[in-house]
Amino acid sequence: MNAFTAPKPRLATIALTGCFGCHMSLLDIDERILELAELVELDVSPFDDKKTFDQPVDVGFVEGGCSNEHNVKQLQEFRKQCRVLIAVGACAINGGVPAMRNTVSLRDCLEHVYLDGLSLDGPGVIPNDAELPLLLDRVYPSHEVVKIDYFLPGCPPSGDAIWGGLKALLTGHIPALPYVLCKYE
Repeated sequence: MNAFTAPKPRLATIALTGCFGCHMSLLDIDERILELAELVELDVSPFDDKKTFDQPVDVGFVEGGCSNEHNVKQLQEFRKQCRVLIAVGACAINGGVPAMRNTVSLRDCLEHVYLDGLSLDGPGVIPNDAELPLLLDRVYPSHEVVKIDYFLPGCPPSGDAIWGGLKALLTGHIPALPYVLCKYE
């Protein structure tokens, strides 16, 4: 029996600034994906390319940090639609590898990449197109933007860790992983 009111809890996933490794680890639960399909109804997710919510979901799975205004808006809207939100992986929890740019100012970062770096197109220009999301001053972990209910560490977390955390939550238990499943590869 699950801890949610619907017979099948609804699960949504979102990928922000990161490498998509946490979503790949979700697929690494191997044959347990069939059990997951019995436990949940997949809603908004890159897996089904569904981009808008028809109704709120029970569990949200967020990977990646917020490096631009678009990420912040996506995460805030995602949070509004999720009863429980899990930050999955180093990028969602602490900014991960993308947060390495936090050691320099945004201006210095852009100048180094676009003006001082090698370019195949001649003299560089810092992009300034209204269609591009505005970069933030730094990469923010998800909990600095919205309330997060649970954290699932790793870079990426293993399929076993993701399965253990999700299954516990979906069956009415507090996700608690043994140390051996909390690792960085």
